[in-house]
Amino acid sequence: MASQGRRGGVSLPERPSNNPSSILAKITRSSVVSRGKEAAGDAAFVAKKLLRSTGKAAWIAGTTFLVLVVPLIVEMDREQQLNDLELQQASLLGTPAPK
Repeated sequence: MASQGRRGGVSLPERPSNNPSSILAKITRSSVVSRGKEAAGDAAFVAKKLLRSTGKAAWIAGTTFLVLVVPLIVEMDREQQLNDLELQQASLLGTPAPK
């Protein structure tokens, strides 16, 4: 028992392989199936490359946005707050609002 390679579980019965020219064997050896497998492999390779390059482009775009655009937005918000404060002070002092 210990010399066998299997451990525990239930094993399925062996399929008889006395008919090597069965329909399933013919289908798996056909050129259509081999071309289909090759096409699926090529499609998976292209999808992987596309996903990787898309991820790199998203990383570059996100980093660029954080470095260049976010500080600009913060500065524009500060400027708007300063303008609002000046308008509020001008209205309290009774002077005409700057244009």
